[in-house]
Amino acid sequence: MNSYKPNEIEKKWQDFWDEHETYVTKNEYDKEKFYALVEFPYPSGQGLHVGHPRPYTALDILARKRRYEGYNVLYPMGWDAFGLPTENFAIQHKIHPAKVTENNIKKFKEQLKSIGFSFDWSREINTTDPKYYKWTQWIFLQLFKHGLAYKNEMPINWCPSCKVGLANEEVIAGRCERCGTEVIRKVKSQWMLKITEYAQRLIDDLDEVDYIERVKTQQKNWIGRSEGAEIKFNIPEVDDALEVYTTRPDTIFGATYMVIAPEHPLIDENASKILNLDEIKAYKDESSKKSDFERTELVHDKTGVEAKGLKAINPLTNKEIPIWISDYVLMSYGKGAIMAVPAHDQRDYEFAKKFNLEILPVIEGGDISKEAYTDTDSGHMINSDFLNGLEVKEAIEKTIDYLEKHKLGHKKVNFKLRDWVFSRQRYWGEPIPLVYCDECGWVPVPEEDLPVILPEVDNYEPTDDGESPLSKIESWVNTTCPHCGKPAKRETDTMPQWAGSSWYFLRYTDPDNDEALASKENLEYWTPVNWYNGGMEHTTLHLLYSRFWHKFLYDIGVVPTKEPYQKRTSHGMILGGNNEKMSKSRGNVINPDDIVNEFGADTLRTYEMFIGDFEKNAPWSERGVRGCRRFLERVWNLQSILVEGEEYTKELESSIHKTIKKVSTDYENLKANTAIAALMSLSNEFNDFGKITKADLRTYLMLLNPVAPHITEEIWEVNNLGGYLNEQAWPIYDESKTVDEIMEIPVQFNGKVRYTINVPKDAGKDEVQKIAKEHESYNLQTKDKTIVKEIFVPGKIYNIVVK
Repeated sequence: MNSYKPNEIEKKWQDFWDEHETYVTKNEYDKEKFYALVEFPYPSGQGLHVGHPRPYTALDILARKRRYEGYNVLYPMGWDAFGLPTENFAIQHKIHPAKVTENNIKKFKEQLKSIGFSFDWSREINTTDPKYYKWTQWIFLQLFKHGLAYKNEMPINWCPSCKVGLANEEVIAGRCERCGTEVIRKVKSQWMLKITEYAQRLIDDLDEVDYIERVKTQQKNWIGRSEGAEIKFNIPEVDDALEVYTTRPDTIFGATYMVIAPEHPLIDENASKILNLDEIKAYKDESSKKSDFERTELVHDKTGVEAKGLKAINPLTNKEIPIWISDYVLMSYGKGAIMAVPAHDQRDYEFAKKFNLEILPVIEGGDISKEAYTDTDSGHMINSDFLNGLEVKEAIEKTIDYLEKHKLGHKKVNFKLRDWVFSRQRYWGEPIPLVYCDECGWVPVPEEDLPVILPEVDNYEPTDDGESPLSKIESWVNTTCPHCGKPAKRETDTMPQWAGSSWYFLRYTDPDNDEALASKENLEYWTPVNWYNGGMEHTTLHLLYSRFWHKFLYDIGVVPTKEPYQKRTSHGMILGGNNEKMSKSRGNVINPDDIVNEFGADTLRTYEMFIGDFEKNAPWSERGVRGCRRFLERVWNLQSILVEGEEYTKELESSIHKTIKKVSTDYENLKANTAIAALMSLSNEFNDFGKITKADLRTYLMLLNPVAPHITEEIWEVNNLGGYLNEQAWPIYDESKTVDEIMEIPVQFNGKVRYTINVPKDAGKDEVQKIAKEHESYNLQTKDKTIVKEIFVPGKIYNIVVK
C-alpha cells in the first residue's frame, strides 16, 4: 500500500470531476430539487483566506449528501465584482478595474477549485458581465416604472481628499477612515428605492421562512416597526407647528422641551425670528462632520443650542416650552423632532441635566433621576391630569383618543427603515439606464437597448466636484431622448454593489438566457432557494435588499414565490491564532493555499468543519490542522486491515449503524464537527478490532466523503469497491441496530444514585434486582437498614427506599 499523498490524488480527482462533469446540474424537472446557496465572494486582490472555505464546505457537505440521496442539486458559484475596493486598487496601481477584476477572479477560482468544492462551474456568473448586468438594469427600470425609484436631495459624507462619498461606518470621529481628512456633509441628488413600501411585508413574511432566530431578530430590529402617535406642537410666534412621532404619547405631560435635528427645515423657514442664528449655523456645521452613528451613540457628551425666539406649545398642558437643536436627533427618523421627556428617557435626561432644563416625572417610580427607578413600560401615571392613576397601557390608548378627538394628533405606525440610497458617484458599477430630457424629464432607456454598457475610459478617478467620472465623457453622456428625440443626457451615477447581489441567485437558475433574467420554467422549478448560508454581517442589509427585490419581482409576476430563501443560516468567523479578526494589518491572515500545499485540501476541509460550533467564531490552530491530517492518514491506513466481505462485520455492525444515524443527523444540522468526531471514533474501533470488510469500508468512506471527497474517492477506486464513489447512494441505518443490547442504568437509594449496573436492554425487574444485589456497594447501602419498597422504571432507574 502506498503512503497518503494528497497533492497527487486531489488534482487527479478534481480533473476527473471536471472531465466527467460530475457536478454539472441539469434541469431535470421531474426530480426533487435541492438548491444550496452560499454568498458569492467579492474577488479582492488578496485572494481567499481560510475564513472563506468554512461556509462553502458546510454547504458542500449538504449538497453532496443530497446528491447521494437522489436529489437534483444546484450548488453554484459566481462573483460579486463591482464596487469600491477594486476601483480604489485600480486607481492606486493604475490598472483598469476590469483587468483587476479579471485577475482577481482567476486567482479566486483557482483557489476554490483546489479545495474541491462541488460547485457547478457551468453556471458561473459575474456581476460585471454586461450579459448579467443587463438584467440588473432591467430590474431597476421596472422599479422606476412602478414608482419605486425616485430622485431626492440627500446629505452625504464627503471626503475632500479622496473625493468620494463615504458610508457612515467609514467616518471615524468626523474624519475619513482611509486618509484621516475631516469629512464634510454635502447635499447630493441621489436615486432612492422605496423599500419602505414593503416594510410591513418584510416583517410579516418572516413567519413563512426557516431562518435562525437571531437573523429574524436582526431583520425586525433594522426595519424597526413601532406603534405610537403623531402629535402637533404649535409654534405661535410664527404660526407654524412641529410634528413629532412618539411611541409613548402617555408621557406628554412630562414633555418639558422640544429637540429638533440641526437640518430641520424649521430653522431656515423661520430664520428671521431666531435671535441666535449665527450660533445655530455654527452648530449645524459642526454636526455635519459627525456620522449618524456618532450622533446617536448613547455614551457621547450631549451638545445643543436653544433656538431663541421660538417656543412650542405642549398641546395637553398648553404651556410654552423651549425648542432646542441637538445632533442626537436625526432628520431620517420620524419627523426630525422629538418631545423630550427627561424624567423617563436617558438621552433626554442627560441633555436636561447639562442645560438645566425642567425634569417632571409622570410615571410613579419611573423617574430616571432616582437610583431605584423602575421600568417605565409599567406603573401608574402621576402629574398627568386626566391620566392620573391609569396604568401605562391604558394611558397610551386614552391619550391617543384625546389627541384624535381634539385634532391634536393621531395614531401612527412608524418604521426606522429608510428608503435605500441607490446612487454612487463612481465609475466601477452598473450604469443607471435613464436619460434626462429637458422636455420629458427622466426617461427609461428602451429595454431592447439594454444593457447600457459601462464605457471604456482612461481616467476613472473621482472628480473634484463629486460627480461620477462618467460625467466627463461627453460622447457617452450626450444622447437623444428615447421619448421625443430631442437632445438628452445620460444619468452618470452608477448603482451600488448591493444591486448585483440582490438577485444573483435567480440568474444561477438560467445563466445564459438572453431573453429574460431566467426562464419561467426554471424559476418555477428551482426557486425558492432551499438553504442559504452566509455571514452574520449580511443578515441585515443584504438579506433585506434581496428580499425586497424578490417581493417586487413577485408582485410583477416575474418570480413564483414571495420569499427568495426558504432557509437561512449563518456562520461564525475563523479568527487568527491570537483570537483577533484576520487582517493584513494584524499580520494574522492564513492563506488556504499554504494549508493545501502542505497538508492537502481534505485536511483543510476537515479542519474547517472540526474547528468548533459552526455558528460561533473559532481561532485558527496549526496543531488542530496537524491533528486532522493524522486522522486522514489513519483513514488511509484502513486499507491495510481490509478483508473480503460484502456484509458488515458482526462485532462492528451496531457501531456502524449508530454512526450512520449520527453523521446523517449532524450534517443536516451543520454539526459536522461532532459528525467528524463520530467518524474518528469509528475508525479507532475499526483499528482496535483489527480487520474490516469491504461493506464496512464502503459505508465509512461514504459518510466521510462529503467532508473529505478526494481521499475517499481514491480509496474507493484503489480497492475496487464498485464503480465510482460519487455515483453511490447514501447509506441507510437500521434503527433497531442503533439500540445497545446492553444498557447502563443507575441504582438509587432513597433517590440518590450510588452506582450503575449494565443489564440487557429488555431486562425485567427480577433480573435487574439480581444484578444490583451482586454489586459490591449493595450490602454497604442496605446494612442495618430495612428495605421499604423498590421502584423500577424499565430502561431508566432502579430505586430502593430504605430506612
